[in-house]
Amino acid sequence: MVDHRRLGRELELFHSDPLSGAGLPIWLPAGAAARHAVEEYLYERQRRAGYQHVVSPPLGKRQLFELSGHAAHFGDDMFPPMALSADDELVLRPSLCPHHALVFAARGRSYRELPLRVAELGGMFRAERSGVLSGLSRVRAISLNDGHTFCAPEQVVDEVCRELELIRQAHVDLGVRVSGVRLSLRGERAEPPRRLRRTAEEEQAEPPRRLRRTAKEEQEKFVDDPPMWQRASDVLREALRRTGVRYDEAPGEAAFYGPKIDIQVRDDAGREQTLSTVQVDYDKPRRFGLSYVAADGSRREPVMVHRSLVGSMERLFAHLIEVHGGAFPAWYAPVQLAVLPVSADQDDAAARLCRDAVEAGLRAEVAAEGSLGARIREAAVRKVPYAAVIGPREAASGQVAVRLRDGRELPPLPAAAALDRILGVVKSRSSDLSG
Repeated sequence: MVDHRRLGRELELFHSDPLSGAGLPIWLPAGAAARHAVEEYLYERQRRAGYQHVVSPPLGKRQLFELSGHAAHFGDDMFPPMALSADDELVLRPSLCPHHALVFAARGRSYRELPLRVAELGGMFRAERSGVLSGLSRVRAISLNDGHTFCAPEQVVDEVCRELELIRQAHVDLGVRVSGVRLSLRGERAEPPRRLRRTAEEEQAEPPRRLRRTAKEEQEKFVDDPPMWQRASDVLREALRRTGVRYDEAPGEAAFYGPKIDIQVRDDAGREQTLSTVQVDYDKPRRFGLSYVAADGSRREPVMVHRSLVGSMERLFAHLIEVHGGAFPAWYAPVQLAVLPVSADQDDAAARLCRDAVEAGLRAEVAAEGSLGARIREAAVRKVPYAAVIGPREAASGQVAVRLRDGRELPPLPAAAALDRILGVVKSRSSDLSG
């Protein structure tokens, strides 16, 4: 069984240290390089889809989360307030949506601006119990690829369909394997969902009230507005119908403010969890008093569509590490090219090739210590997509012999042609490393 925690240690992708704290992993250089490549991809994907990126603080005043409803409906999962004075308490945010509501409210809005799409890779925090923390898949500090669209009621179905297509494209490019789609609704759940089933040790560490609520508790965790819930549920069903997505319904698994479409993934142990979501929210605009000027001059309330293309960076990489066995596609591999001189006589040629590769935009490094065979094996163990071997003949002719991590070798190529070929694979996000 592939375990992202073991591979994370072996490939030096991330590290957990007691001094940092449980559920607070540290991204090491290799993991950070892969993560940054994915972040850049997501940023550009969203920019081209009409999103405007913002930056908001990872904490806010207690009153912000009372207004949003998180304090009342989500308080068990929030960290305690930090009191700076009797009337000034700050809270680590459990969600980005309150701050994005403030983005919309920053000035008056017109119907001509809608849909207004706001995106951010932002930090949020959940007070998870220590017994359920696990590598990158369950953490306390979360870097969420989040986005919110503010739109007119008549635009909301189209926006949800649009988001489902964006999610599909991102999953294809990243190599995400979807196990299913569910429509998470208000209501009482008959049993704990599969993603919350624990081992015996986890059951003892986790207070049972979080797994087995009474019917009254199940209802109280949701905003009490049945017509709003029906309207939002109808929107999501219609979007799923239009896009032809097959799904299962999951009563009791909605967000406290509205239903959602959850795109599920499954790990090697068979445990299922949510990766990407689309949610329709009529509640936050009302709570924050959001409005826009309609074409007839009246003031109307927008609908807020929450969505995450790939969820948090932590959960995403827990899945990607296991799906790819640590051998990430070349475009987000931590090191894309290892340059291997056969002997010290080729060190200068290796340094030039590495420098040219870095200047061209590749993540490259020279590996010169040890025997050539050992260095080739080490590059394969580290899952480096390409290893460029430079011996006396290659150095004299300006060529390189490129080896793939699966053991295949490409014919010797001029150094510039080899780099162009690698760049072509990286830029196209091709899965064919032979070019």
